[in-house]
Amino acid sequence: MHFSQRRWLHPIVLFLLAFVGTALGRVQEVHNVLELTGQKASKLRFSTDVATGKYTPPEEMDPQFWYKLADEEIAKRLQLPQPNSDKAKNVIMFLGDGMPLSTVTAARILKGQRQGNTGEESSLSFEKFPYSGLSRTYCANAQVPDSACTATAYLCGVKTNIISIGVSAAVNFNNCTASQDPANRLTSIAEWSQNAGKSTGFVTTTTLTHASPSGAYAKTANRMWQCDTDVTSYGVDASTCIDMATQLVTQTPGKNFEVMFGGGMGKFLPKTIKDSHGKAGERSDGVNLLSRWQGIHDKGVLVTNRKQLLNLDVSAASSIIGTFQSGLMDFHMDADPTYQPTLSELTEVAIKKLSHNENGYFVFIEGGLIDYGNHYTQAGYALDEALEFEKAIQLARAMTNISDTLIVVTADHGHAMSIAGYPGRGTPILGLNQHDTDINGVKYSVLNYAAGPNQYPDEHGQRIPLDDILGPDDAISPSYIDKEIGVHSGEDVGIWASGPQSHLFTGVMQQSTIPHLVAYASCVGSGKQVCESSRRKT
Repeated sequence: MHFSQRRWLHPIVLFLLAFVGTALGRVQEVHNVLELTGQKASKLRFSTDVATGKYTPPEEMDPQFWYKLADEEIAKRLQLPQPNSDKAKNVIMFLGDGMPLSTVTAARILKGQRQGNTGEESSLSFEKFPYSGLSRTYCANAQVPDSACTATAYLCGVKTNIISIGVSAAVNFNNCTASQDPANRLTSIAEWSQNAGKSTGFVTTTTLTHASPSGAYAKTANRMWQCDTDVTSYGVDASTCIDMATQLVTQTPGKNFEVMFGGGMGKFLPKTIKDSHGKAGERSDGVNLLSRWQGIHDKGVLVTNRKQLLNLDVSAASSIIGTFQSGLMDFHMDADPTYQPTLSELTEVAIKKLSHNENGYFVFIEGGLIDYGNHYTQAGYALDEALEFEKAIQLARAMTNISDTLIVVTADHGHAMSIAGYPGRGTPILGLNQHDTDINGVKYSVLNYAAGPNQYPDEHGQRIPLDDILGPDDAISPSYIDKEIGVHSGEDVGIWASGPQSHLFTGVMQQSTIPHLVAYASCVGSGKQVCESSRRKT
């Protein structure tokens, strides 16, 4: 087949990609270790040497480098006039995975357009928070990060190498031995909160062992080591390098979480057992981690669907684990609303449960499928997930007292989505720019991606008209670089804060400073604390 003919098939291929990606509402994994580490280009595979070929500054391999930098950034903020010395009894950290400012803007416009307005004048719930700033997202060896190294930054307060979670940048990709070295293992804001007597938990629309929530509990040289079968598939001994699901159930701080909501039930069950959603488990070691978890927690409750979740008496449960799909949870637009709970429903139950602790709580809540919509370059899915995310934030703020509950909203990294071309007010955000054309007189999309599966060329390599393609929520947006999926971007992402000490979350900061600011506000951890400042004043 001639090259131009192959590219002319793309409009057909785009349908197949969309079908494979979202068939029957099932979101498929898109993160490729070879691509993230750079080995796809260099052809290296799974070496425990510096396999990525990506440079890490030596000084950044020491966690103390990042702790010192965080101290400096906090000190600069404390030199400014402080409006109060209030302590955050409770902290809710919301994470929009793969949510660049362009997605925030586009979601805001879509929200307004769904309400019958032009859209640009609308606001998302968290955009109304009184304080905002920017987070620098690069990781120790990557200009553009993934969700593993970023999770380590905003949950552990240290920047690490791409693919790694909960270990310092001294650990190379897939190096089990280095990841076991106590000098390289990090602790998270969740563990600091537990040590202070607070309740902890997390909520995600991905899986319980996905990169973002795992930053709260896991220590691994490879984000893909989610169960023992995964560890073995990367040429590592699963009896030596403990998989992330096992860490969550059996190790500190995971075993102490009082709420764990998400998908990914298969990572906790052996292949010989079917899960509650009709699929076989993924473990090769024969261990049923959910049974082990229930053995550890006498009054622990497992829920697997919306009805069970909403009928649950949270006051009677010591801990709750919710596994609402075998793998990733379904996109909101594709989900069976009678079976899969929404992010707002998960958020409400989590807050109700954790609020029973008089010492307060820390909870991490992730809108994880914004990232997948952007990876598929299906902007309609990404924006709808962002709107579900903002609904959960609005609910959380309404449920809690602004005087004692700090809410921080941020993203881990961006995506290469752009809004460009001078479209007029009220132009459908998922449609065509009706006010401009390319040099050939063809109108172009309002939303475009730098990389993705479809450039929409004709047999001569010229763009085809998209009037009959764009508009539906599941349409694939155009891209410039031909790749199987969209890619992350490296620009700064937003931070929005409301509640005690929220004034500190302003300006431009390292992403790794975020948990140190949270610790300061909630008086946990070993660093500076607002409680100490209050005592000195009295």
